[in-house]
Amino acid sequence: MKKITIAIDGFSSCGKSTMAKDLAREIGYIYIDSGAMYRAVTLYSIENGIFNGDAIDTEKLKHRMKDIHISFRIDPETGRPNTYLNDVNVENKIRTMEVSSKVSPISALDFVRSAMVKQQQAMGREKGIVMDGRDIGTTVFPDAELKIFVTATPEIRAQRRYDELKAKGQEASFDEILENVKQRDYIDQNRKVSPLKKADDALLLDNTELTIPQQKEWLFDQYNQVTKA
Repeated sequence: MKKITIAIDGFSSCGKSTMAKDLAREIGYIYIDSGAMYRAVTLYSIENGIFNGDAIDTEKLKHRMKDIHISFRIDPETGRPNTYLNDVNVENKIRTMEVSSKVSPISALDFVRSAMVKQQQAMGREKGIVMDGRDIGTTVFPDAELKIFVTATPEIRAQRRYDELKAKGQEASFDEILENVKQRDYIDQNRKVSPLKKADDALLLDNTELTIPQQKEWLFDQYNQVTKA
């Protein structure tokens, strides 16, 4: 069976990563979480004085980009990839509300996106990958054989994020998360570089009322149709 590139784009907290990880594991592909890469840059910026309140010292970050090395390693217990920033496992740190509230402005910077896109394209040259993010089907892999665009209502996405944080024992405010979701939607769709939008040839998946098993079945069906064609 031929190997393909699968691009899954969509709004924040739509469950893209869960879908992509599960599919990659089931079909033996490599999974790459592009959003985690931008979160890792954001975490680096928080920890290294690049933020002054909400303001970003762009010149300092531009100078430091060469010091930011992101990689993924499979967790032997879960079988899923963890994100490493300069050889340190930051998978949990990058999922906090502090990072979530600052990642969209960081990911809107053209030099950050350029650096991440180059890394992502290098990772996907051999095909056999599933990558999720905001601009995978439009910018990173415009020739991907299977493109999915995922959406759901802001309220449903905020509830999912709230439940995820509470399950990890982290303090969370539904209203704060909902506001963050809406802000990220606006920034992601209106940034000048690689704005979030559905590729013309992407399949739309609104998972507002779908269960995870239903999503997995739908996605696997799409994969089978493309690879068996």
